[in-house]
Amino acid sequence: MSPDIIDEYVRVAERLSARYPGVDVQRILALIVQNAEVVHGSPLPVPVCEDSDDDKFLACAVATNVEVIVSGDKKLRAVSGYAGIRVVTPRQFVDEPI
Repeated sequence: MSPDIIDEYVRVAERLSARYPGVDVQRILALIVQNAEVVHGSPLPVPVCEDSDDDKFLACAVATNVEVIVSGDKKLRAVSGYAGIRVVTPRQFVDEPI
């Protein structure tokens, strides 16, 4: 993960905490961050995603030679195949051989 991705996860965790007060999202976030490898990849040379904020996920995948990103984000999934990187839903990741 990149520092920008971690920042986004923190923002999302804060929203989820308010929406689901019975779920300890901070504990889940801490587990993810604690076990993540942090990389500082270069930004993409040109915007790829309709939502340019999602480019950070592709940039991190390119920097680490990752072949698959798991995401529920429709705009990110729309660019599946960029630089040979598949973007799949969590269900696809569980059900389909990668």
